[in-house]
Amino acid sequence: MAGHALQLVEESDLPELLPLMRGYCHFYEVAPPDHELLAMARTLIADPAGEGLQLLARADDGGEAIGFATIFWSWSTLSGSRIGVMNDLFVAESARGSGVADALIHGCLERCQERGDVTSLQWQTAKETCARRRCTSGWAGRGRSGSTTPWRWARRPRKPGSRPARA
Repeated sequence: MAGHALQLVEESDLPELLPLMRGYCHFYEVAPPDHELLAMARTLIADPAGEGLQLLARADDGGEAIGFATIFWSWSTLSGSRIGVMNDLFVAESARGSGVADALIHGCLERCQERGDVTSLQWQTAKETCARRRCTSGWAGRGRSGSTTPWRWARRPRKPGSRPARA
């Protein structure tokens, strides 16, 4: 794969986003109705500052949709601050291993930095996903031993290429 580009999901992207969301749901062995997935995506499009946002990765310059990530804005009692929760990260099988997942993760970190009031980006994922990716995308943090859903986070959202935060 030559390259990829990231963009915020817009209404016109929904026909291409939905199959990626379906693939993500299939991995987790769930099957919410399409209209509910689309309602969630439309809520994020309508209120990215209040609810969260979705990033779409496209092949080359505006080509085929090959992956997506979702950030929901929340709060952390433990830090007393706003956080971003990367709830979804999915890359189409044809694009895996091409750097798209890392680009989506870094895109989410950048959106947290741009927001200004977000002190960390958190991600909960299936243990097998972490093992397969080796969780080396610049995430500083800890996983709970034996957990089926380890947490990974960056204390301060940072730019790609900078040193990871200490956990």
